Amino acid sequence: MARPRSAGFEGQREQILAAAAQLFATRGYTAATMNEVAAACGVSKATLYHYVSDKHGLLALITRSHVERLQALVEAVQAQGLPPQAHLQALIQRFMQAYASAEHEHRVLTEDVKFLGDTERAAVLAAQRRVVAAFAQAVAACRPELQAAGLHTPLAMLLFGMINWTFTWLKAGGALSHETLAPVVTALFFGGLPAVTPPAR
Repeated sequence: MARPRSAGFEGQREQILAAAAQLFATRGYTAATMNEVAAACGVSKATLYHYVSDKHGLLALITRSHVERLQALVEAVQAQGLPPQAHLQALIQRFMQAYASAEHEHRVLTEDVKFLGDTERAAVLAAQRRVVAAFAQAVAACRPELQAAGLHTPLAMLLFGMINWTFTWLKAGGALSHETLAPVVTALFFGGLPAVTPPAR
């Protein structure tokens, strides 16, 4: 019979995932050891193995949890029933806010997903594609003719290029933050979106 989880199990696991993500992002997944993970999490190695089976399982949890949070953001915005432009603006704002506290998880997702097993990697990539598809549909709702030209998904990917890679250059404590950049990204994308024309066939 499985041992029942304590009331604080999920909270402790989230702390472990956050600390491990920071270690993997800064030291590298392949270089980091479970001893270092335990030290970074402030728990014993025995306690660590109560939450995860091994380093591979830890990576799978970090990446899966991150994409599940992103999917939840998409669903929360969809539930608001906003008109097209406000809907896309809300997606941009929510994702910029989320990335402010998920720099390490996002770096692990982009750099270490290749170390997952085939089934785990396929599940994570499928979840990512669903998130991209939601953004692409939001773009198409603003400019339906771009969907007919097959440009709504490339435009969504270009938008993600602005959002996703802030972790490579935006420094914590600097003059700019994810919060202050969110309206800049929105203005830049919506300012340029009307200028996009479908290519001639």
